[in-house]
Amino acid sequence: MNSAAEEVWRLTQTPDLHEQWDLRFSSIDYLPRPDENAPQQFLYTTRIGFGLTIAGEGESVGTRHKENGQSTSALKFWSDDPKSLIRRGSGYWKYIPNGQGVRFLTWYDYDTRFGPAGRLVDNLVFRPLLGWATAWSFDRLRLWLEKGVPPAVSFRLSLAHVIARLGLAAAWIYQGLVPKLLFPEMGELDIWRSTGLFPGLERGIVGAVGLAQIVFGLLFLLAWRGRGLFIANVVALAVLAVGAAASLPSLYTAPFSPASLSLAMIALSLIGFTVAAELPSARRCRRRPED
Repeated sequence: MNSAAEEVWRLTQTPDLHEQWDLRFSSIDYLPRPDENAPQQFLYTTRIGFGLTIAGEGESVGTRHKENGQSTSALKFWSDDPKSLIRRGSGYWKYIPNGQGVRFLTWYDYDTRFGPAGRLVDNLVFRPLLGWATAWSFDRLRLWLEKGVPPAVSFRLSLAHVIARLGLAAAWIYQGLVPKLLFPEMGELDIWRSTGLFPGLERGIVGAVGLAQIVFGLLFLLAWRGRGLFIANVVALAVLAVGAAASLPSLYTAPFSPASLSLAMIALSLIGFTVAAELPSARRCRRRPED
């Protein structure tokens, strides 16, 4: 992170600031310490949806070395909440100045409850999801430090990006699958016949167009970070609109005109392209130790 070590320490060691960028915690509350040398005990909660939360406890010890500027924060955490998959665990944060900023490292591990079933769920779902949330949160912290993008803004931009991508993917896949592949007799074949192009091949052409639309919709899911796909979508919709207006202008005066759908999809594309400029990404964090 291209930021001063003091600022990184402040945003990660102050509870009300930490909980703003760390997706894994909804609230963190420090408990009073009997003296400065005692571990800092804290309470935490995590919202898991549907009005449910998981509560836990922990303690941390921070060490700062003035000689080389490095710092370490070690912690233990546990939860007696029966809803929590995590029984207890430990980990650390390490802050290493590198001349350009701070290299921020983390490691943690934990034990699960619910026996073999809990371990299976942890290995297949929970641990990969928690690893992604850790990396995504670290990059959200980086944007706050380097670009001045508040964590709440990062979250809203990310949500807008998800809605734009899923909306465009769903629209293209639906248009390719339902009216062209599943029910072409309901209007798509008649529209193509009215153009007078390639008589006798209407069904094959409509099916091929439907497959192309499905593939294009899937690209919005597979190429998740590709901003250029939004511009390609605007260009594709503009070309299709011009072609439809030239070959069959009555489409744009009929009920449920495709013009309204095209305009909505163009608007989603422009929103997606705009908000994707500065989004947190788990890919920017190294998820495995270096050799």
